[in-house]
Amino acid sequence: MTTLFDRIWDAHIVAPLPGGAALVAIDRVLLHERTGAAALNSLAAAGRAVADPSRVFAMMDHIVDTLPGRTDQTLMPGGQAFITETRAAAQAAGITLFDVSDPDQGIMHVVSPELGIVLPGLTLIAPDSHTCTQGALGALAWGIGSSEAEHAMATGTLRLTRPRAMRVTFTGTLSPGVTAKDMMLALIAAHGAGGGAGHVVEFAGESVTALDMEARMTLCNMATEFSAFAGLIAPDDVTFEWLKGRRYAPQGAQWRAALSGWQTLRTDDDAVFDCEIAIDAGSIAPMVSWGTSPQASVAVTGSVPADAAPAMLDYMALEANARLIGTPIDAAFIGSCTNARLSDLRRAAALLKGRKVAPGIRAICVPGSSAVRRAAEAEGLDRVFLDAGFEWRMSGCSMCFFAGGESFAEGSRVISSTNRNFESRQGLRVKTHIASPETVAASAIAGAIADARAIRPLPLRGAGRAVQRRRERGSGEGKSIPPSPTLPPKGEREFG
Repeated sequence: MTTLFDRIWDAHIVAPLPGGAALVAIDRVLLHERTGAAALNSLAAAGRAVADPSRVFAMMDHIVDTLPGRTDQTLMPGGQAFITETRAAAQAAGITLFDVSDPDQGIMHVVSPELGIVLPGLTLIAPDSHTCTQGALGALAWGIGSSEAEHAMATGTLRLTRPRAMRVTFTGTLSPGVTAKDMMLALIAAHGAGGGAGHVVEFAGESVTALDMEARMTLCNMATEFSAFAGLIAPDDVTFEWLKGRRYAPQGAQWRAALSGWQTLRTDDDAVFDCEIAIDAGSIAPMVSWGTSPQASVAVTGSVPADAAPAMLDYMALEANARLIGTPIDAAFIGSCTNARLSDLRRAAALLKGRKVAPGIRAICVPGSSAVRRAAEAEGLDRVFLDAGFEWRMSGCSMCFFAGGESFAEGSRVISSTNRNFESRQGLRVKTHIASPETVAASAIAGAIADARAIRPLPLRGAGRAVQRRRERGSGEGKSIPPSPTLPPKGEREFG
């Protein structure tokens, strides 16, 4: 009667602590330039070193510009200091740094799976709430603060109180045109932005196992918008095929040993969860948010609720009972750790091919990583976006939120493939509608919120080529990371 979460948690307990807490082994720490220098410099100032530099990775993604030809200079006043100080601190600590011009630079939650830094059964933390994205590979991944990052880097452990376990089961089959983004928005709309608070959420059901790896990442990415501690999906053959051959994944005999352990990472049929939610996947339609929380979302063909919060209506300049389709927009954004992977760009490009963005609409596409950007360009997707009227950018967090200093025009209405629609998230008084990349593309063409199902996608040249798929895995020799000294040998053999 054991859950997937139980198996990972129990394998990582270094010591039980009073009050139901435990000292838990941490396998990977990811940092970014917005807070990375602060954590590393504070650790050094205390006279402590990173215990195992091979397990810590720093990424330039939050503040770095995404404009072509970028350098350390940023649009954010003082932003260059974040970059240069993180670079110096990472080099001094001896950790792996994916710098501004590194060919593997990108959003940390996109790059880590691309390179096999995250693996099934591992614990992984980062000072970013969307670290839960990586639970899609069967890892326990969650966001932390800078002081926790310091503790984990110095000791390889964190003190944690055990979360409760929840299972969200999506039964049945998704309808054509419905995506993982729509699944999460439907869940949050039905059960509230706080519905997963205090829980590790395992996503299960036939419509989940039918998702490809990148769609699973979208699902887990928004577990934090459900207030969950983390999101998880049991690893399976889809996961293993995705990981095989990636740079930091085990190689040769180590791969075979790891695989035998990963295949045990599942929930027993008779396991009991603290909470269960079931959703009929066939009932889900393409979703779009209307308010200033992800839970304020409805089917794209629906209307603003009659009992909508007046403060949200005022901010979003909408009226109760108003239909969303046809609501004029000023801008469209495809990017973020939620929906900027290669499959996301392919689906949006299939709708944009041979079509143009409506006059007056500013449209931007920011690939999730440099590897995604190169792969998209090899398939000609960049030309599709550019010919349609989109800006084609370098990779980074960009205008998911404007930490990098760039924002949409004050008060504008934006449809976005990002994960949050909070007030001023993408600029001062910007009104953000979150949706799938397909809905964003269709709306950019229409100049207003639109249903992508009304547009016939066109075939793209080269998409899905096997040689390109290998290129996406990352180049170079295998660099699998040695077992953690904090874990029992048996647990390490099982989980890699």
